[in-house]
Order: sequence, then structure tokens, then C-alpha cells
Amino acid sequence: MSSLITEDEISHETDIVWLEDIEVLDYVRQSLDRLPTRRGKPAYHRPGRMVGYALLSPQAKASRSSGTFRRRVFWLLPHDRDSDPEGLYAKGAPAEAIDPRTLKARMKGYKTERSEGGPPSTAMRELGITLPL
Repeated sequence: MSSLITEDEISHETDIVWLEDIEVLDYVRQSLDRLPTRRGKPAYHRPGRMVGYALLSPQAKASRSSGTFRRRVFWLLPHDRDSDPEGLYAKGAPAEAIDPRTLKARMKGYKTERSEGGPPSTAMRELGITLPL
């Protein structure tokens, strides 16, 4: 969960790579995954889709026991608000969700009124989608 990610766990990040336009996303889920490399697009094995991932500096150390690196991955599930605006997360957001506009390398990101179902995104307004009150 994003609230459990600490700044020291992401201190070796150098960049965030977005695979989608984050301006149209009210929130993304973030997790700290064990991956075999510091850089490059990681394999994705969850339902839904990966929307971004972090790159690590050469100074990032691999785990002594597994040889893997802990990197943030940003993703969405099929029942998240961007795909199902009137569904489970029409209001509120999953525990690991954060507003992607609050994210940078080495910064956790945080929830905002928008990520919690507040004012609709520009894309939702343009599509004529309104959230229930």
C-alpha cells in the first residue's frame, strides 16, 4: 500500500516512466515490487494494466537474499474509476491509490480530493461523465 512505502525505500529512484497520459487519470495504484533489474519496463502479472514504473540509479543495491530490486510500479484494475466511473470507486479510492500528479521520483505521492472522487477530471467532463453525489 502506498501509505506503507517510505521515502528511504524509494531514495534511489531517478525517474518515473509513464505509459499513459496521467492527466486523464484521477488516481493510480502504486506498489513496491521485487524486480530483476534497476531499469527498463518490468513484466506485469496483475489483472488490469500497468500505467508506469520507476527507474533506479546504479547505486541501488539488490537484495542479498533474492538478488532483486524494489521498484515502484503504477497500475489500475478493470474496476477502477477510469474504466468504471459509476462502480466501486465512484467515490473514494483504493488504499494504495494516489493522485499521479503528486508523484515524482523519490516522492511517495498522496491522495487528493480528485483522487478520492472529488471534482471530475478534464477527460471525464469532456466525455460527459459525472460521478454520483
